[in-house]
Amino acid sequence: MSSVNDELSLQGLFSRALSNASEASGLPTIDDATQDLVHLALADLGTLTGRISTLHIFSKNETLDDIATRDLIYLTVPFVFAEVELNARASNPEERALRLRQAQGHFRNFVDFLESYEVIPENEQKLHKRKASDIMDAAKRRDLRITQFKQEKDLKNKIETLRRQQGHQEVDISNTYNLVSSLLNPATKPDDEDEDDDVTREILLLLLRLQWAQVAAHVESMDRELELLKTAPLPENNQEEPKDEDDTWKLDSPSGRSSDGPLLDSSGRPLRNFVILPSERSRLQAQVFRPDHRLPTMTIDQYLEGEKRRGNIISGGGPQSEAAPTRKEQLEEDSQLDGTSEGDRKIEEKREEDERWARFTDENPRGAGNTMNRG
Repeated sequence: MSSVNDELSLQGLFSRALSNASEASGLPTIDDATQDLVHLALADLGTLTGRISTLHIFSKNETLDDIATRDLIYLTVPFVFAEVELNARASNPEERALRLRQAQGHFRNFVDFLESYEVIPENEQKLHKRKASDIMDAAKRRDLRITQFKQEKDLKNKIETLRRQQGHQEVDISNTYNLVSSLLNPATKPDDEDEDDDVTREILLLLLRLQWAQVAAHVESMDRELELLKTAPLPENNQEEPKDEDDTWKLDSPSGRSSDGPLLDSSGRPLRNFVILPSERSRLQAQVFRPDHRLPTMTIDQYLEGEKRRGNIISGGGPQSEAAPTRKEQLEEDSQLDGTSEGDRKIEEKREEDERWARFTDENPRGAGNTMNRG
């Protein structure tokens, strides 16, 4: 495998890793086939990271202007590495915690490079370095999340607009792997190569700013998960019972009893000599000296994986879902796109929504549904 990787260019190696990661992101995480793709992507990203370091493509002694446009895309490698690492399956809490810490390390490398090259504007640094979880007031916490969400959306819109101007094929911009792959392997280019290089550079810088903003939400979520993993129950270890000095335990039978016949009488008393072997004695002792409550038979992760296989877990939600604006807030925002056909359409939708709500309140006055305690 290493010889095959050595033959691939940086672009080919990154492209293959992105392809495997993208395919895995659309499959159930728990499946073995998904994890095969994840581990292939991780192997390629590890090789790619080593080769980028060996070639000294990036140096913190340089400025952003010193980096060639074709090399800017490789600044996203640590971010992609961390994303794929988070999709790797873990069989126990310790392994999951290790995965989280490795992903945090990749995110730190990514952030260090961007801050060293001064890619992120100061106002965006102030906005996304604030943790919503540190704000006690619920209204202010929600306002911060909405502001962060809108700023990310603005970056996505700018990227999509510039990609259309360059004639790039449309992709799902919410899929990190497909977006990076489309910029690594552009489908078309305009005739003016100088203009193409300038626009491509602007798109890549916008992408780096978008990913930097997403790191903050990732790290906050991982910190919470690591705290939960600290309290997760440890798997039971089968420890060998200490061996007693006396390997046997004999019960004397009443005198005059024959050695043949039943071992116990109807009341459970022994009728003849018998020996309880050490292994059996250990089993019986374990049944006596044990807690008076049922112990867990699986870890939390094992239980959740089983529930997911049975279809009892709904995917989605989390910090990004909580931060997303409501339908009414989204409609209000979209209706402010003055001078565009989309903005006009949203204004009309908002007007119709307001009319429906007005008719509903007219037909259903407050308290009309309360038929209790009217005497």
